[in-house]
Amino acid sequence: MIQVHEVIKTFDGKEVLRNLNLNVERGTIYGLLGANGAGKTTTFKLISGLLQPTAGTIRFSGEVIQTQNRKFLKEMGVLIETPVFYEHLSARENLEIHLAYMGCDTADIDNSLQVVGLADTGEKPVSKFSLGMKQRLAIARAISHAPELLVLDEPVNGLDPMGIRQMRELFLSLVKDQDMTILISSHILSEIEHIADKVGVLVNGHIAKEVSMSEVRKSCPEGLEDYFFNIMSGGAQG
Repeated sequence: MIQVHEVIKTFDGKEVLRNLNLNVERGTIYGLLGANGAGKTTTFKLISGLLQPTAGTIRFSGEVIQTQNRKFLKEMGVLIETPVFYEHLSARENLEIHLAYMGCDTADIDNSLQVVGLADTGEKPVSKFSLGMKQRLAIARAISHAPELLVLDEPVNGLDPMGIRQMRELFLSLVKDQDMTILISSHILSEIEHIADKVGVLVNGHIAKEVSMSEVRKSCPEGLEDYFFNIMSGGAQG
């Protein structure tokens, strides 16, 4: 579904991403891992068409993504960095505006709020929401138009353990029941380990390793955290 080929991105002459190659297969969950500053958010912005590559190509369902042509956004649900809402409006009203902008039906708003645990917020303005509630609403907004691809940058940030587990189950069900594809980053490596089919480890602006979780478990029985730190420290895994 997503093919990133030899992508370079520079800001003010500084190369943030270099010769980046990344492949996300349809109907799977891909976990993008990396330390702060490795380039994860920049990669997500490029895939979402929010930034243009300095060089290289990014394809979504075979079509090259271009910032001038936003038609592909209807097929993407995006959560990158701190979500922004109309703070004086309710969760429902925020989703209504989003769906109107996307040119989509608003019939499934109740379900979107239900699956993220916000069904009982009523007319409460978003300004009164906790950080975790705003994060839930951001996830609801990302899935509300039933996209083919979800791009989620630290989606469980601010959630308590129950919320994290609930979102984990939601992401798995979206792939299984709605055939969505998910590209996700998280500093909580155990969460990626629970849900990902494949992971890519981003080091200094390029993918140092792209590997299936089954291979990770085979080569590193201790788990994804040990696998990740081995790569970050310059080691090699099979």
